[in-house]
Amino acid sequence: MNKETVKQEIQRLQKLISYHNKKYYTEDDPEISDFEYDQLYRRLEELEAQFPEMATKNSPTQRIGDTVYNSFAPVVHQVPLESLHDSFSADELRDFDRRVRELAGEVEYVAEPKFDGLSVALEYEYGVFVRGSTRGDGVTGEDVTENIRTIRTVPKILKEPIPFLEVRGEVYLSDSGFRRLCERQELLDEKPFKNPRNAAAGSLRQKDPKVTAERELDVFVFNVQQARGEEFAYHDRSLKRLKELGFTVSPVYFTSEHIEEIIHFIQTMGEKRWELDFPIDGIVVKVNSFSQREELGSTAKFPRWAEAFKYPPEEKETTLISIEVNVGRTGVLTPTGVFEPVTLAGTTVSRATLHNQDFISEKDVRVGSKVILRKAGEIIPEVVAVVANLQNSQPFFLPSLCPSCGEPVSRQEGEAATRCVNPQCPAQLFRHLIHFASRDAMDIDGMGPAILDQLIQKGMVSSPADLYTITPDQLEKLERMGKKSAANLAAAVERSKSNDLYRLIFALGIPHIGAKAAQALCGSGSYASMEKIMDAAAEVELICRSDEAENVIKKQIANCGLAQIDGIGVDMAVSIGDFFSHKGTQELVKRLAELGVNMQAHVQEERGSALAGKSFVLTGTLPTMSRKEATQLIEKNGGKVGSAVSKKTSFLLAGKDPGSKLDKANTLGVPILSESQLLEMLTQ
Repeated sequence: MNKETVKQEIQRLQKLISYHNKKYYTEDDPEISDFEYDQLYRRLEELEAQFPEMATKNSPTQRIGDTVYNSFAPVVHQVPLESLHDSFSADELRDFDRRVRELAGEVEYVAEPKFDGLSVALEYEYGVFVRGSTRGDGVTGEDVTENIRTIRTVPKILKEPIPFLEVRGEVYLSDSGFRRLCERQELLDEKPFKNPRNAAAGSLRQKDPKVTAERELDVFVFNVQQARGEEFAYHDRSLKRLKELGFTVSPVYFTSEHIEEIIHFIQTMGEKRWELDFPIDGIVVKVNSFSQREELGSTAKFPRWAEAFKYPPEEKETTLISIEVNVGRTGVLTPTGVFEPVTLAGTTVSRATLHNQDFISEKDVRVGSKVILRKAGEIIPEVVAVVANLQNSQPFFLPSLCPSCGEPVSRQEGEAATRCVNPQCPAQLFRHLIHFASRDAMDIDGMGPAILDQLIQKGMVSSPADLYTITPDQLEKLERMGKKSAANLAAAVERSKSNDLYRLIFALGIPHIGAKAAQALCGSGSYASMEKIMDAAAEVELICRSDEAENVIKKQIANCGLAQIDGIGVDMAVSIGDFFSHKGTQELVKRLAELGVNMQAHVQEERGSALAGKSFVLTGTLPTMSRKEATQLIEKNGGKVGSAVSKKTSFLLAGKDPGSKLDKANTLGVPILSESQLLEMLTQ
């Protein structure tokens, strides 16, 4: 390659890697595998080494991680949390050993698992946990103290009151915990995490520590960053000491003076890593002596005294025997490939998700295809590529009718998922019932997943309407349900009949219609009854079925009453029309009405006008009101509440710990209000 071509390739790789760094470190939403990322990074390193004049200071090879979130307070690390240089072969480890011995003479190494999670620093004063922070870019991290307090394996008080101790650890989610989290996300119609590492990072960065506490996070501590009141001379001895103090350290590590023994340990762990319940993607090799570490020092980015060996992803070729289409609890049709069994990551794999129609069409997956399989994040089997298709084989397409209930399926524009929106679909029953009874929907206190699961298993419920036919005597027969509890639950069911119409609209689970959109729909005045909403939905559906061009159809829908409601729009109107066009929806609504469930919007309390024409965005913790209460107060007085600050925002209502919205408001010149100033506006 000539120099201009090399320069263009380096710039392309720098830009591409920076993009993937942001997706991985900041957004916890990677688009490529670790192996694919490592290949890009290694290629950039090689080119910059050959042409050092083209290696800029802003290159990803010169930075650790990515920028930190501005929704958490920054923490400057007194001792940088450095990243490690990667090796992918035994020869590269031998080169590392040679470089170390040239600078430090005879050395001893400690090899330990490279945990695949989120790196954090934990600080203790006189044995008491005082602060936890993420690595961030290695120099500046994020203060996530309150979230880290929820992790059970983080000791809050050490067994000895050392004056000051900072340790480095890895927050992770076990393989079993990751599977349980994905099941819960599927049940709640949430986007599932792609692998345990992103699940751990996303969980630790939650604004609400209660959410973090639900995620089953753990931590392994693997390094002493700094200490006062105690001396540490060797790494393996420090791990034993940390364990004595109450930390959880790696259950396996190996110490040796010989690099060949270290390499053998790495190979052995590579064969056994599938037996572990925590994710590792390699082995870290460290110089044992802390004094030799100081002598070796660091480059601009990596310590010279440590090297990370990365295990390559295991891939196998096999044949696709058939494709099964299942309906998930959210109504999404999921194609699953059935393959000739192969051994991957220590387990026999014969099935793997094919995700959606786009995935199948893009890779041209067909029955009889020779494919390459691997485990994404070493957990979820996936098809990497199609090697060859059978002669005369046909492309595969998802069915137009739901395999569970036989109703037509739909795919909204811009969505990858094909789904069944029939509320009577048996495959979605459990998820529908949980949503229907939830607090923001019909708010049936006590009707949780455990009770609903029993009702389904006993054949007492096959539709949300069936909840209104169950008697207290029937409820008494459920496990852990006494007479009083049964009576209370029955009373909660009865109370829910008189809920406002918007709660029922939200409870029905119309795609893209959340609680706020349901309130906007029912509070518009023109659609104050279920009958009027269904008539308007039928109008939209009729337009959608016309033979007009797509742009004409959209224009016609935009002129319909539904699409003109503030907060609804064309896409939501289409979703409402599609939902109510299903016979199952119509039958459910009719039955609910017959059972006494309210079908009318409550008369709206007269709204004040003190805040008319003004838009607000809320941030931080207010002194006396919750955000929900403040929102209701603003809307009751004619104002509107949005979620993002823009030039059109009238005021930012800010409380304690306001986060990034305050910075944006200051940048845009949006006035900042306190709670007391808001209340003053209402009295003027």
